[in-house]
This record gives sequence, structure tokens and C-alpha cells, in this order.
Amino acid sequence: MIMNQKTRIITVANQKGGVGKTTTAINLATALAAIGEKVLIVDLDPQGNASTGLGIERNQREISAYDVLIGEKTVAEAAVHTAVPNLDIVPSTLDLLGFELEIASDPRRVFKLRDALSHSDISNYRYVFCDCPPSFNLLTMNAMGAANAILVPLQCEFFALEGLSQLLDTVSEVRSTINPKLEIQGVVLTMYDSRNNLAQQVVSDVRDYMGDKVYKTLIPRNVRVSEAPSFGKPVILYDLKCQGSQAYIQLASEIIQRERALAAA
Repeated sequence: MIMNQKTRIITVANQKGGVGKTTTAINLATALAAIGEKVLIVDLDPQGNASTGLGIERNQREISAYDVLIGEKTVAEAAVHTAVPNLDIVPSTLDLLGFELEIASDPRRVFKLRDALSHSDISNYRYVFCDCPPSFNLLTMNAMGAANAILVPLQCEFFALEGLSQLLDTVSEVRSTINPKLEIQGVVLTMYDSRNNLAQQVVSDVRDYMGDKVYKTLIPRNVRVSEAPSFGKPVILYDLKCQGSQAYIQLASEIIQRERALAAA
């Protein structure tokens, strides 16, 4: 069965910070681009870590996600090429900090990204990943409102299940109010340390709770993954052979398998 070539919009979200959202977005996108898929990242975090992690300097961000959200520019005008072939990014700037206040009275405030994507030609991209800020704010709601599916990075720590439960409630709320087609593509467990008994217990608990929604691939705690952004590179470019890179390549393979299953259904 040939995969349906329609663009898939996947939002990478978790209201908790430090769980590996941006790291997952850029390295997963890189892994998919490396096997020939055309990929776009929309950086919706005012901190702009996805943009920085892909080597896009501040002075290169003349047009940003903010301009796209307020309808002044198209995705094509905002997207910039990265050092990774097949991978583009709509970069973030601090202008996004004012987005919520500026459109507070707009009746379509939660649909700004959906409108922007529908009014732009994104058909040449197989995947669009939306990297969200670490909170459930209007930017995250826009990302969820525009997405086909949500991918949830979850750190292997004590409060993981509590955070996941809150996020599932949020997804349910979004599904009932602004995007009834939103599905959970999967939960990816990050910062896993096999020597840590707690981490092993978290993996077991999350798998019991979410079943086959949890990817088999575990993203390890790995110093090379932490170092890569300071060089403006995904870890797959920084050190292909390290454990973190190999894990993200395996994760990309799992996602493609899930997408094929969806297309065949």
C-alpha cells in the first residue's frame, strides 16, 4: 500500500517544560528528512529553541511564525531552508509573546494557524511539525486546532503520569470544542536511563496506561543530544552514531509505520 501523500500536521506538545519537546521535534523531523520526506517545522515557542537548534540565527528571521499567524505573510514566505536537506522551518521571534494579547478579541483566535496553513500551499510537505511552548496557551491551542494528530514527549520521571493525565484532558477539551479530528499519534518516552529503577517503573506505568499509543522506542538520556543545539545542529548531524541519534531514527521508522497503518485503514 502506497502512503497517502496528503500533508500530515503533527503538533509536538506537553504543558510541562524540559521534557524534550523541541529536541524531539527537530531530531524527528531531521530523521524523516534524511530518508527523503519533505518536512516543515513551525516554531511556535517565543524562545525560538527549534529555530536556534537548527542553526537559524536571529538576524535570519526576517519573517516569522508571528507574521504567519496574524495573516501578514504566507507559510511559503516565512519558511527558510535549514542545513538539513528536505527540512524547512518557519522560525520564531519574540514577537510571539504579544500574539495572545493582540488577538484576544478575535472570534477566530484559536484558528489562526489552521487558517494560515489552509491559505498556504503546503502540499509539497509530507509532514508539518508544530513545536509548542511549555504551557497550554493560545499558541498551543492554535497548534492543536490545526493538527491532525498530537505527539507527546514524556520525560521518564516521577510526575510523568500526572502530567500525561492533564494533557489528555486538554486534548479531550480541544477535541470537543475546536478540533474533533485531533488524535494522539503517540507518546514518546524521553530522557530514559536504564540504570534508574524509577525510569523503568515509569515506562511500565505509562505503557499500562496508554497501551500501544506509547512508541516502543525509548529516547535515552544522552550528553550528545544535550550538546547538539549549542552547535545549531540536530544531534543526527552532530553525532550520527550516538545513542540519541539512533533512537530518533528508530522513532521516525515507527512513525512512518503508524502513518502507513492509518493510510491503509
